[in-house]
Amino acid sequence: MATHSFSRFSGLDPAPDQPLDEPASSYAATQPLTTPRGISRRRLVSSMAASLFIPLIPSIGHAATLVAVRLWPAPDYTRVTLELDSALKTEHFVLTDPHRVVLDIEGMEMNATLRELVSKVRADDPYIASLRVGLNRPNVVRIVLDLKQEAMPQVFTLQPVGEYQHRLVLDLYPKVAPDPLLALADKESEDPMAQILRDIANNPDRNEMPIPGTGGALNGAPSQPAATVARPSPSQPNAAPVVARMITVALDPGHGGEDPGAVGRGGTYEKDVVLRIARSLKEKIDQQPNMRAMLTRDGDYFVPLHVRVAKARRVQADLFVSVHADAWVKPDARGSSVFALSERGASSSAARWLAAKENSADLIGGINIGSQDKQIARVLLDLSTTAQINDSLKLGRAVLDELSNINRLHKPRVEQAGFAVLKAPDIPSILIETAFISNPEEEKRLKDTSYQASMATAIMQGIQRYFAKNPPLAKNKLT
Repeated sequence: MATHSFSRFSGLDPAPDQPLDEPASSYAATQPLTTPRGISRRRLVSSMAASLFIPLIPSIGHAATLVAVRLWPAPDYTRVTLELDSALKTEHFVLTDPHRVVLDIEGMEMNATLRELVSKVRADDPYIASLRVGLNRPNVVRIVLDLKQEAMPQVFTLQPVGEYQHRLVLDLYPKVAPDPLLALADKESEDPMAQILRDIANNPDRNEMPIPGTGGALNGAPSQPAATVARPSPSQPNAAPVVARMITVALDPGHGGEDPGAVGRGGTYEKDVVLRIARSLKEKIDQQPNMRAMLTRDGDYFVPLHVRVAKARRVQADLFVSVHADAWVKPDARGSSVFALSERGASSSAARWLAAKENSADLIGGINIGSQDKQIARVLLDLSTTAQINDSLKLGRAVLDELSNINRLHKPRVEQAGFAVLKAPDIPSILIETAFISNPEEEKRLKDTSYQASMATAIMQGIQRYFAKNPPLAKNKLT
């Protein structure tokens, strides 16, 4: 049973000439920030409101060996990962003026791998300004993170899984989480929808865009009539439909950060390939009239499955498209596939196996189970509707038809299984396995930028075909 006490911090009282947060032997990328001398124990205790104990102690007489250090900066949060050969006992606390996070790790020795962590801090990291490591006291390593803004740290451990050994994770979250809807408007130079969103914000009586964080309509604006769509002529089956309102497509590049996804025989990471395809697809969608796209991740960092779904719902997405690159135990497996959700079991044993593999992303990517709101997760991941599945199948068929023009199909129909990331109850959702990254020939094609662009074009044309036959309805005040 973990105990919460500040008595173990008695060794942290600073010497007259030593700052509170500076290790006895430090390695700094920048000049360390200092704190006032002679800080009182009462002030020290009050600054430790965020302390946490993880009573995972390495075996007696064995100092844990640090295997690797990784740092994943992202707009949503920054993650620091220490991978070790055994679990450890840690304590952490936060300080202000300036903002810092101090992490003490018991049972680990200083080594060159740990010192590498200092050099991994990037100038564009939104949260970490600099980082210092050193011995605070015998058998205790201290890591001090100097922050660019006030952040809420989460420290937790992950048991060995896949290729990983024991992992100690420190996540730095902002006080106020970024709003993906506002993020679309902020990127004026990149997002052609910026001015439209700004106009909507300035004219609330003419739209039903919800106020961030409320989910309700502005000023109680009534729902608009259903949108009309000018369907493409038979001679131009892939022409973009002209719709009367903005269509938002949520694009979900699979995996990321700690979770590389499948790895090809040539060393290609699925997470890298699908991000490039998704970025290309976003660019093409944003160029279409009355269409815009958002990415659940736009960098090499991990996003939990339910957060991907939540982001799509937050921007009131009309569609959710998750992009992946398949893998199989035999290298001759090949072809593109499209999956939709199933409420009655998987359509094949392979689909069931793939869904189980993709649903394990949270275990590999690493989420803090203790911080998850189980009720929210249950609403997002367990609710599904027949209408959503039917619409997803229609979308999947349209996309699958277009993919057949640039790649052979692994299966000629849309398959179904219980993919957690497809369980938004109100958004038609599909998961695309663009090709088998485990097939050397397809791995080579997936790495080619022109093929990535062709794949993105095919997916976009499938989306257009779907909307040509299934006009988007008006948003109601609750979506």
